[in-house]
This record gives sequence, structure tokens and C-alpha cells, in this order.
Amino acid sequence: MQYDVIVIGSGMVGTSIAWHLQKNNSKVLVIDKKAPGEETSYGNAGLIQREAVYPKAFPREMGEIFRVLPNTSTDIRYRWSALFNYQSALYQYWTNSTPKKLTKIEDEWATLIEHCTSEHDVMIQASGADELVRKGGWFEIYRTQKKYDEAIKLAERAATKGVEYKLLTPEELKEFEPNVNFDEFIGGIHWQNSWQVKNPSRLVKTYAKSFEAMQGEIKQATVKNIEQMEDKSWQVTAESAEGEVATYNSTHVVIAAGPWSTQLTGPLGYNFPLFPMRGYHQHFKVSEGNRIGHSLFDAEKGYLMGPMEQGIRITTGAEMTTLNAPKNFGQLEAVLKIAKNVLPLEEAVESEAWCGSRPCMADMKPVIGPAPRHEKLWFAFGHAHQGFTLGPATGRLVEEMINDKPLYIDATPFSAERFGH
Repeated sequence: MQYDVIVIGSGMVGTSIAWHLQKNNSKVLVIDKKAPGEETSYGNAGLIQREAVYPKAFPREMGEIFRVLPNTSTDIRYRWSALFNYQSALYQYWTNSTPKKLTKIEDEWATLIEHCTSEHDVMIQASGADELVRKGGWFEIYRTQKKYDEAIKLAERAATKGVEYKLLTPEELKEFEPNVNFDEFIGGIHWQNSWQVKNPSRLVKTYAKSFEAMQGEIKQATVKNIEQMEDKSWQVTAESAEGEVATYNSTHVVIAAGPWSTQLTGPLGYNFPLFPMRGYHQHFKVSEGNRIGHSLFDAEKGYLMGPMEQGIRITTGAEMTTLNAPKNFGQLEAVLKIAKNVLPLEEAVESEAWCGSRPCMADMKPVIGPAPRHEKLWFAFGHAHQGFTLGPATGRLVEEMINDKPLYIDATPFSAERFGH
């Protein structure tokens, strides 16, 4: 069957791209090994982060580097195999984190973030997903005055980019969340115009159902080959879990497969400095003694606790590792020891914690736009920890590009050409 566009990837980014294209009268097929929202978009903090106007830079202060080196921190851990495998990308990441370069990157990154809630709202209203979203913001809480003061300065700068916030004392935090132990905290920031999602995977699935209701198609299969034909159209070969191989034809192809994207772009001759960062999470049963209404990020320990449909989700910071490395629950175990002093967490919902990887780029910006050396091939990956936040904003941008419309933001900073392709 002939399609206008094949989108490879059914996370928040791929699903949002497909939704926008189908809504604008393209015939779209989504292909992914898993069902929509079952991979990276399943395991996250469940936040649409309007406040996330600063991408995560590589630490450059010696004190911060020495803190991380022992590999026992709760916010960041690493494996030597990953440092070796991704050494080139990590070196570029380090060089891009100089203050001068970072200021420019932040300004470019913020042009996407500023549209994250408004673009989600378009899809929320169209898909009837209102009940999954809470628009009361979330809390970032601090243990030391030095770190809190630094965070306040960043919040003041963020306010110039449309971020709304309020500083809260431990007593004010306690009024919001009486079950939380704030004894070790000196204050917090209420990010007021960011949103919480009580089941991130279900939001992606709701968007996917809206896409299917518009006659969009989803195939669960593993992409084996992407080939451009003589007439410049595309042929995608994919294999189902049952071993059935099928070929699909389209005018355009969009690669939006998160950390797996480079496995698809590599055979086509593109080498992107992308590296995965892994996160873990586990849910705990809700009781009257641990019920919370807002997500809380323990900023200096690097973990988040959030109210989800499945229970109270505890997420770790990041682990730098390879995509297929075995699970290591040490970071999560260290986080849980701290979290259980902040909130009573007794019975875990799952027998084993979830883990998944996020696609990070060496210059902290996603790749969004046309492939430099192939007609009608498009890239949309590398959103790091903000793919869930930026999916709809990316979807709108890619749809405008494919249909040659005026772009609602300047897409130049996200071009694949910045890597010399």
C-alpha cells in the first residue's frame, strides 16, 4: 500500500508527528516494534515542562566533576563501557557546555519549550485527554542555601522566557503536601505553568487513538531496511513479532525512533553524536499516609516522586550506559533510601523496576528537519529528557516542513546540517 508518510517511532514524538500529518490530510503509517507509548515515553516524570528552558549541560566545575567521579551519586552515574563507546559525542557535549556556547544553545532550545503546553493543549482537546492532565504545576525542593540561591537566579532568568514560578517555604510546602517530610529542606520552587500527567503512556496512547480515528494506521513491527527508490519514493521493510516480513511504500519517511534513531540513520550514511541516558522508576502503592497531589523533585539528590495512576512513581536521575547494557538497580536503591525518609513508601507495585533510555545530542538540541543528502527523508530525534514535553511542538514543526508551510519557529538551530552532513 502507498502512504504519503511513514513515521518510524511511536513514542510521544513520533505519535505527535503522525497526528499532525494525518490531521492535515496526509495518509500516514506509524511503524514501531512496540505499541505507542510503551518505551521511553512510558517511563518519565510525567511532566510537560514549560519551565525547562535550560538544557542539561555537561558539568565543568571541578568540584562538580569530583563529586560525580566516585560513581555513587544518586543524580548521575556512569559505566566505563559507555564512556568509551560515546567518547566522541561526550567530548563534543563537554565543549558545547562552555558558558558562551551554552547561552546561545539555551536561547535556541527555549524557542521550542515555550510552545510545549500550548501545542500539547491542541492535542489534548482534540483527543479528549483532559482528565489525564493536571495544570497546577509541580515543586522543586532544595536542601542547601547555596543550591537554592543558584536555582532562584535561574528561575528569575526563566521568567524572562515566560516561565511562571513562586518561591515556597517548607511551611508553605507542607500546606500543599501534608504527608511529605520537609524537615531537611529549606525551600522550594513552584513551577506554576508546567503540567502534570497522571499516566504518560496513556496520554501517548490517547493521542494515538485520535490519530487512528482520523484513519491513520499503526503497525507493530521492527524496521529492517529503509531504501530510497529511483523515483525518490521510499520503501520500508519491517518484520512483525511473528516473523512476517512486509514492505511499505511512501513518499516521505520520518525517523523519530528516539535513542534507536542512529541505528536507522547510520546505514543511510549519517553519523550523529547521539548517546543514550538511562533512567529507572518504580511505583509504590498509595495510602492515606503517603498520598501527594504534586510531583516533587529533590533537586540535590536528583530523583522525583510523582502521583500516577499506577501509584507513586519514584524516578532516578540519569545513568550513562549503552542501550543494551544489563539493568543495574543500584542507583534506584540508593534513591529509595532517601525518598523513604521524605515520604512513606512501603509496598512496591511492580516486582521489578522499569528502565529505559533517552536520546541525548552532543549540543543538547534535537535534530528536527530534512535529511541533507536524501530527498523526502526527515529526522526528529535527540530530545534528551524532554521528548514527552516537546512531542506536539515537534509534530507541528515537522508537518509544516513536509507540507512546505511557513514555520511557526525558526528551525535552523535544529537542522541536521549543523553536524556537517
